Amino acid sequence: MIDTVRALWRLAGVVQHGLAGVAMALWVFPRLDRAGRHRRTRWWAGTMLRRLGIELRVQGEFCPGAKLIVANHVSWLDIMAVHAVCPEARFVSKADVRHWPLANRLVDAAESLYLERESKRDALRVVHQMAEALRRGDTVAVFPEGTTGDGRTLLPFHANLLQSAIAAGAPVQGVALRYTEPGHAVSPSATWIGDETLAANLWKLARARGLVLQLRVLAPQASEHAERRVLAANLRDGIVAALP
Repeated sequence: MIDTVRALWRLAGVVQHGLAGVAMALWVFPRLDRAGRHRRTRWWAGTMLRRLGIELRVQGEFCPGAKLIVANHVSWLDIMAVHAVCPEARFVSKADVRHWPLANRLVDAAESLYLERESKRDALRVVHQMAEALRRGDTVAVFPEGTTGDGRTLLPFHANLLQSAIAAGAPVQGVALRYTEPGHAVSPSATWIGDETLAANLWKLARARGLVLQLRVLAPQASEHAERRVLAANLRDGIVAALP
């Protein structure tokens, strides 16, 4: 009974904070400069993790300026984890997120880039868009597995989007994400795979105790003149080695 009450309290806080984020995106962000939006993004993302009772532990630092962030993918929370540390990151998101009520306002506010995953032509368009963003000094972030994994092993990395960093001559930084909870080196509460709905995943997260998200930022790698498949393999190996 106590666990259920705690979970319901957490969910109420998550809903309230989510709606506050939508209001912020609609009415506050338009009045802020980019630095101001980044500060609000960092606060909102970190607070959302805390509302769910998740402790974020960070190792390493992101390099300043333009960079491509490459991370393993476990949960919808991964984006918030990165934004809590690097709020300027512009994620490449699947195009159907545009049609998610309310959530699409948050994704738009974070200057996300949208990709039709089934279209090779659209992937080429997004690579050019990413390269232009990197040349302007932006930070872009991708999950090259293309979908969430079980948190234990990494899926193969798709190399196509890494061509953007090579074209722009921008450094690439790997990020290793691992969720743990008492009694589990890899948290079963944080994973979001298969046909599990967002509502079911939220309930699982809200009921969890002692959930810790470990985010390790790896050293930047030069990408200029690299071969994208070799770069993808090296990044994947580095993230695997960095997972505790």
